[in-house]
Formats: sequence, C-alpha cells, structure tokens
Amino acid sequence: MTTDSKVPVMSAATRSILAKVQRMVPPMLDKFHKGQLGRVAVIGGSEDYTGAPYFSAMASARLGCDMSHVICTPGAAAVIKTYSPNLMVHPLMRQSSSEKSSEQQQQKGSDSDAEHVAARIVEEMLPRLHVLVVGPGLGRDPLMQATVARVVRAAREREMPLVLDADALQLVQQDPGLVRGYAGAVLTPNVVEFKRLWESLGLDDPGDGAGETGKVEALAKALGGVTIIQKGGSDFISNGKTTLTDDLTGGKKRSGGQGDTLTGSVATFLAWRKAYMDRLWDVGDEPLSADEMMGLAAFGGSAVTRECSRLAFLKKGRSLQASDLTDEVHGAFMALFGEVDGEEAGGRESDSKL
Repeated sequence: MTTDSKVPVMSAATRSILAKVQRMVPPMLDKFHKGQLGRVAVIGGSEDYTGAPYFSAMASARLGCDMSHVICTPGAAAVIKTYSPNLMVHPLMRQSSSEKSSEQQQQKGSDSDAEHVAARIVEEMLPRLHVLVVGPGLGRDPLMQATVARVVRAAREREMPLVLDADALQLVQQDPGLVRGYAGAVLTPNVVEFKRLWESLGLDDPGDGAGETGKVEALAKALGGVTIIQKGGSDFISNGKTTLTDDLTGGKKRSGGQGDTLTGSVATFLAWRKAYMDRLWDVGDEPLSADEMMGLAAFGGSAVTRECSRLAFLKKGRSLQASDLTDEVHGAFMALFGEVDGEEAGGRESDSKL
C-alpha cells in the first residue's frame, strides 16, 4: 500500500468495519437541533501546553460534533481563545501553588481546597456533556492531576464515555482502578505510554503465539475491558474480547500532536454513538449494540486520523505539522464515508466511498 493515491487504500476487512462505523454517523436532518449530535469537552491545557487541547477539540468539531469545549487553566485559556472563536473555552483548572507567596496561598486556600473547588465546578458541567477527553496538554502538575482524577471518577459514575491520552495515562499507571472494569473508557497510548502501562500492571509477555495483537488484548483484559488503541504501523483496537485492526495507510511523518486528532475524532464518534442509541434517526431493524459501538467508535477515530495524516503528508511531506491534520478532517471523513443523508442512512450504507 502507498500514500500517493488520491483515494484511501484499505483491506477488505477494514472496508467491512468502516461500513459498520458508517451506520453510526448521523444523517443531516432538518429536525435536529443544536447539541443533539455531540457535546464534547477536552480537559487539558496548562501554561506550557496549549496546542494539544486545541487540536483535540478542533478535530472533534471539524468531524461534526455540535459543541466543542476546552476546560483548562486561565493562562492556557487566554491563548487557546486566540486560536479559534469556534471553541468554548473554560478557565476552570488550577495548577499547584508551590511557587506562590504565603500571602497568596492564604488568600486562595490550599491546593487541596483548590482541587475540591475546581473538580466540583467541572463536575457541574458533566450533565451538559456527552463525552469527555482527558489528557491533551494536561501536564504532570499534582493539582491538575488530582483534579482530573476526581472528575474522571464523577464521569464514570454518570456512565459518560471517556477518552484518556497523554498525561492522563500516568494517572492510570498510578491507579489502574480509575478505569479498570469501565467499558466506557478508551485509552490511546503511544509506544512509550503503552510500555509504561504494561510494566505498571506487571504483565508477562504473551509470547509469539499470541500474535501481533496479543499485547493489546492482554492489556485490555488486565484493565477489565476498557478499549485500547495501540497505535503503530497498523492500529490495533481491543477490549480484550474483540479486536479490530485498522490498516489504512497514514502519512510517513510522525510530528507531535497527531494523537490529539485521534482523541478528538474518537470523542465525536462516541457522541454519535449516544445519538444512535437515543434513536434520533431510523437506525434500521438490526441496530448495533452499545458494546460493539465502543470499538467501532475507536476504529472510526483511528481511520479518520490515519487518512488525515495521509492527505496532509501528500501536501506537506516532511514539513507536516499537527495543524495540517486539522485542516484535513473533513476531507478524510468524505474520503472514507462520503455523504450520509436521509432518515434511514444509519441503517444502510448510503451513498458513500465504501
């Protein structure tokens, strides 16, 4: 397979899975109103990292969620707001006060108080959201991490789908119970993060007999059925029981920030999963199951990201940057799915590229 084709190249198996993913994509109907087709929030963004949450939230918006939020620190919010007026940016997170004067600490309270206040405010937003992305640009500040852990627990209690990446995965390393057994969680580790998760759980090498998907299956099982996207030459997606392989060809440039397009894309498919389960349109006589759609949402996000990378690399070559993937989200969607329209589009293959 090559990257110089004008159309995506894929195996028959990938084509078949994408046909199922397409059934989750809402048709564009006049009866829908704002917010029904996805309200996604990205928690991340600190003083040092403002690009990652933007790329994630913007990928979610460009793919088609109705409302895209970023929940970050005040310093990050001031910057992210200049990137795009289309995102709703909330300066609710706080970083540790270790460098503040004692007078400032007395005025603003301890870090423990700040964690409680910030987490409570974010938790109050949860009923207005469908999906939470945690980690892009989060950093490793103790207060930020503690606040996020509380929010993740609250989201889990609400059975809200979660996408965890980057420094949120460090929380899972430290406390696997944060997500263990939660089928509504999707983890998107890179090679290094996957290795750290593996080692933190003390897992043994499954051996060559387990095949190339053996490790992702073992890790997903060890975490009690979360969905994991193991990124690589092909993306392996597994919850420990069902494993999907995305072999779409991506671009050859591995610039930082491409994983943020993945988290935002997966989040939008998860939001569409809710719209599908709410039967906002005719989904056909044999609807997809909620569990199956977790894997399909992860696969859809993976496919869109890999196609974004391919299209961007065709134009930019070795100069490719994460923002180039953002510009290709709609084109990637159209290349993979085409127009999805009509009341019954969710229950059939419609007029697509598949």
